[in-house]
Amino acid sequence: MQNKKINIKIDEKTAEGIYSNFMLSTFSGSEFILDFGRIVPGVKDVKIYGRILTNPHHAKQFLKVLQQNIESYEKKFGEIKTINQDGNPIGFTTDGQNS
Repeated sequence: MQNKKINIKIDEKTAEGIYSNFMLSTFSGSEFILDFGRIVPGVKDVKIYGRILTNPHHAKQFLKVLQQNIESYEKKFGEIKTINQDGNPIGFTTDGQNS
């Protein structure tokens, strides 16, 4: 497969980004759904600020690219800790339900 150059354009609002400390991943037979939100200490509700729907092929590619980036980050800055002081995962969960 030959590499083709693509131009990526991003508007100012999108470039600002959205901070997320909570993610929920669910799937069906044809898509993965990734919800990104914020959870605030002392508040039960999580507000979702973004939802990404993608097909299984792109979800797996995303996983590989993210894994490569995490490995590069950890080589440069050290291991990323994913457990809080209580031993519980921090804000990111996998629902794993077939919807």
